[in-house]
Amino acid sequence: MTEKVSIHRLQTGIPGLDALVGGGLPEFSFNLIAGSPGSGKTTLAHQIMFALANSDRRALFFTVLGEPALKMLRYQQQFSFFDVAKINQSIRFVNLIDVIVGGDFNRVLARIVEEVEEFTPGLVFVDSFRSVVLAAQRPANRGLDLQQFVQQLGIHLTSWQATTFLIGEYQSSEVESNPVFTVADGLLWLSQGVHRNSMVRKMQVVKMRGQAQISGLHTFRITNAGIQVFPRTIVDAAITSNLLVDARLPMGVPALDEMLGGGLPSGYSLLVAGPAGSGKTILATEFLAEGVRRGETGIIAAFEKSPRQSHHRRLDELIRSGKLGLIDTRALDLTVDETLYEMTEMIDRLGAKRVVIDSLSGFELALAPAYREDFRESLYRMVAALTGLGVTVLMTSELEDRYTDLRFSPYGAAFLTDAIIVQRYVEMEGALKRLMAVVKVRASAHSHDLRLYEITDHGIVVGDALVKWVGLLSGRPVHASDYDGRPA
Repeated sequence: MTEKVSIHRLQTGIPGLDALVGGGLPEFSFNLIAGSPGSGKTTLAHQIMFALANSDRRALFFTVLGEPALKMLRYQQQFSFFDVAKINQSIRFVNLIDVIVGGDFNRVLARIVEEVEEFTPGLVFVDSFRSVVLAAQRPANRGLDLQQFVQQLGIHLTSWQATTFLIGEYQSSEVESNPVFTVADGLLWLSQGVHRNSMVRKMQVVKMRGQAQISGLHTFRITNAGIQVFPRTIVDAAITSNLLVDARLPMGVPALDEMLGGGLPSGYSLLVAGPAGSGKTILATEFLAEGVRRGETGIIAAFEKSPRQSHHRRLDELIRSGKLGLIDTRALDLTVDETLYEMTEMIDRLGAKRVVIDSLSGFELALAPAYREDFRESLYRMVAALTGLGVTVLMTSELEDRYTDLRFSPYGAAFLTDAIIVQRYVEMEGALKRLMAVVKVRASAHSHDLRLYEITDHGIVVGDALVKWVGLLSGRPVHASDYDGRPA
């Protein structure tokens, strides 16, 4: 053999699944879809089947049910992927209950072979294969054992050049002892569980011969459109270490660009932290609007008030004009990977260069409780993935304003950002004033001044610097005598 065999990969039609398994399912492979009851195995199989079946690649779906297949199909027809026109044309359903009752692997195999020879499918499904096994393992059965049956079934279907899917309810403890798992070329494991009041569904590619898959557990949802998978992002260290510090992005506030050392370096992540009402969202709006003025599309992921439901008219105008993409969700039970998937899809579709996440506190509350424990880790992966795409990210974080300490984030998220701007209140002669400072800009010189600023009808206006601010950190109110008063 002097040339490598090229294996064609089938696109499953399930959003996120092809990336998860390494580019699609290998054609003519022998696959097992396993998991707990109700986890979505049959829906996954049907969605793959309707996406792949056509006049040139027909599908044969064997059902092992104690009830008519029509009942199962009645429920599956509720999904938008279900195409009635394909039934009995490119898709045929066969109920094996009559041969399963006898409990003989030989008869089951013969029936499958007979149907395959007659219909010549390119796709074969057996649901539930677990029921076939349990019926044929009765003491009265003296035919083929399970391992022989699986091996012969695999040989027959592979020789007919069919891509096969066995669907069954299995426990994780059976992976090492059950011969089905050994013979299978691909193994998809589905699970579900209730954490507090939220349903958490996860998928794992246990193996996929001949190609690299994304390891670990990945969340997925079942909607009216079917299953959508959200692959867990793996951060490429080579990309995250290659930060672009040459190009600078204006923030839309000239004095702030000066404080940052000439603007925010392109591809950086910026954390804007401050108490309620300090102008974090307004600063984020200036950042996005400046990008639009320069021909750069932006995206805002709003986890608190929707820009269309609040007083942020400028944001609403940008969104309505199509110059700004909106990921607007206040729904609970989200996952970070699900949000990242939507962001990356929109970045690719719009060619976005600037992304705003407003805010981290709202984001955390929108997550399913099971995912809040890993929020810091997931946030790190999300920021690294976004900046790895070449976009510049601005995140807001709400802080309780305390006069006696200086904090940047309640999540310990400061370490994962490349730049930090902190906003605070200060008492001056009986009135609250706003001030901001640039805490860090990685690999770049920046101002260390505390600067007063105001929020006007025209946005944020940064003013003079405080030259005496020890009292601010010690808890003593700052008086007019502490303020230089000279123009910055």
